[in-house]
Amino acid sequence: MRRIITAAVVSAAVFSLIGTIPAAAQDEPLAVAVTVDGQDIAGRTVTIDPAKPVELGLTAINRGTAPVRVRSVRVSGVALALTFFSYDTTIPFEVPAGARVTRTLVLDLAELDGQAMGLLPGSVELLDADRELAASAALVTDIRGSFWSVYGIFGLAVLSLTALAWATALLALARHRLPRSRARRALRFLPAGFGTGLTAVVTLSVLRVMPPEPALEVPVVLGAAAIALLLGYLTPHTQPDNDTDTIPLTTRPIDSATEGYAG
Repeated sequence: MRRIITAAVVSAAVFSLIGTIPAAAQDEPLAVAVTVDGQDIAGRTVTIDPAKPVELGLTAINRGTAPVRVRSVRVSGVALALTFFSYDTTIPFEVPAGARVTRTLVLDLAELDGQAMGLLPGSVELLDADRELAASAALVTDIRGSFWSVYGIFGLAVLSLTALAWATALLALARHRLPRSRARRALRFLPAGFGTGLTAVVTLSVLRVMPPEPALEVPVVLGAAAIALLLGYLTPHTQPDNDTDTIPLTTRPIDSATEGYAG
């Protein structure tokens, strides 16, 4: 059971950190400016109520020398390298070279109520005919979804695994079953540290304090893991030495006349 908990928590943390590494920037000729309900998304948090339709305004700007054809628009939200919602809408149009084209569409995001809640970083992407990325704009969304959404349940699962990891490590400490090696004791506490960092990131997002962006995810998760490693390293050696398990024996010579075996 302990190995399963360790693998689950550490795998989630590693994959989340790998996914937060930013991709290399591409010099694309097409750029896009986005408005939600008539307001620019740049520099502000966009509140999305799943019960209300969202008016999405797109202004595609082609700075290249060839026309660019757009096939569809994708709106998505990501946290800890996991996509919690994604909506694709087909709206084909062409942007001539050196020109700009504006399109407006209305999105029905009712299903978002069961998918996410709290602050989530996301993006609005323009996809070409081959469904390759043509242009994108980043945004931060405040989803007014249900606590029992996919994201909410994910947070509860991470919290449960973290509590189990701490309980396992502390129970081993209380029962004097931690390894003698300081390095192994530190590693015993590592899954609990990773889980604590992930729980903190999700909690800050759900409480609408900070969105789970790489600038927050990486230092919080790694910092919590480092603290847990240090705690495990500093825990006292609690296993008894082998010498204390031996039973002392007293020997004496055998009297052959009274204790010997008959021939």
